[in-house]
Amino acid sequence: MSHFASKWNNEKTPGFSDKVKEVIRADKEPVKPKLEQAVRQIKTQIVKLDQTSGKLKARDANIFNSVVAALQKHDQPHATVYANELAEVRKMNKMVTQSKLALEQIALRLNTVSELGDVVVTLTPAMGVIRDIQSGVMNILPEAEHEISEINGLLSGILVDAGQMGGHNINFENSNAESRQIMDEASAIAEEKMKEQFPDLPSAADSLLPKKNKIEGLFE
Repeated sequence: MSHFASKWNNEKTPGFSDKVKEVIRADKEPVKPKLEQAVRQIKTQIVKLDQTSGKLKARDANIFNSVVAALQKHDQPHATVYANELAEVRKMNKMVTQSKLALEQIALRLNTVSELGDVVVTLTPAMGVIRDIQSGVMNILPEAEHEISEINGLLSGILVDAGQMGGHNINFENSNAESRQIMDEASAIAEEKMKEQFPDLPSAADSLLPKKNKIEGLFE
């Protein structure tokens, strides 16, 4: 059994080096349960984000109907107000959807980790994604900020343990690029989902919006 397998399952095997014995001493938690805990907490956030997206979707439908009703009454001022509000709701929903998709990708990766090198390679970009999500959703879900901070702290602890165990060097430049790639891919998928799920504004209302707030410009 490899020394990481022992650390992974919290089992000690005679003959390990002094370094490994120090890392797996009794007051150290094993890596695998920590990863499982992190995945559970991430899945909890995914559920909360999904619920938030559902609420935003219902709000979107109500505002959209208000835009249409105002246009039918030839009430252009109110149509403009509703259209701008709708644009903001769709921005929020895109951010929530992007965050949910990115967390799903992180949970999937953590579930497949089985080797020491995988821990380091997977966790470093994962922590970057978690930080991006935290900054993105804290204005939409303020209560999630603390919970996401806890996840980030847990992943940090796992990364330290894994680094001590294997002596791996962390390439932050590569991990930052991978974090950005995960977020970009999630953003692209979220954009497509938004386009599929939500109708465009009637052209009359769309023409009343400032160019930067037009619905079609939300996905650029």
